[in-house]
Amino acid sequence: MMSFSRAVEIPRLTGIELDIQLTKDGEIVVIHDERVDRTTSGTGYVKDLTYPQIRNLGIDAGNGRQEKIPSIEEVLDLLESRMKQGLLLNIELKNSSIHYAGMEDKILNVIAKRGLEEYVVYSSFYTKSLVELRKLEPEVSVGILDLKVSDCYYKKEGAIENAQAALHPFWKEIDLTKEQLRGQTVRAWLLGHLYPERPTGTRLDIERLEDKGITDIFLNEPEVYLLPG
Repeated sequence: MMSFSRAVEIPRLTGIELDIQLTKDGEIVVIHDERVDRTTSGTGYVKDLTYPQIRNLGIDAGNGRQEKIPSIEEVLDLLESRMKQGLLLNIELKNSSIHYAGMEDKILNVIAKRGLEEYVVYSSFYTKSLVELRKLEPEVSVGILDLKVSDCYYKKEGAIENAQAALHPFWKEIDLTKEQLRGQTVRAWLLGHLYPERPTGTRLDIERLEDKGITDIFLNEPEVYLLPG
């Protein structure tokens, strides 16, 4: 929640990305890993823990600060006003390894109740889940996740037929030309940190990425590019 709070204060930020999973009792929580071991004081799979159990786990945020795994509702309470001003929220359904039954319907209902449909993009490595989202809500915006941009592209052509389907490849796997990608929304994702405190040369060359046909990037340190200094 601290990261989300800091992010919404960054001017010119166009969106925020997060991952969702379901607890044993069906609550939507915001967490990346399928297991809680790496980032919390607990152990086990998210799917095997109830929401109260999840909430009892501590997250060391540094400098003696403790965080909790948030529900999607908590995050939306924080982001809703900014979203209605145009901030996009990319919700990744983390269901490529564990297929959470009913997740698509659940998250669509949460977003619809708040009237935030036009500000949300849903993504997943599990193409079947994106197809299910489109069955439930034909006009929903989706992002097709994969490593190679060509795999994203051919998944779109084969299963996700709509102009609102964006390509979400790994930034180093742009194996189609800029001309082939013309007209596509290509949001590339990165891994790890960019270490901006290191000497010049470690930062991304944004123009070079644009020359490859990339239109947007997901990265952990947007403030390095959007804030002065």
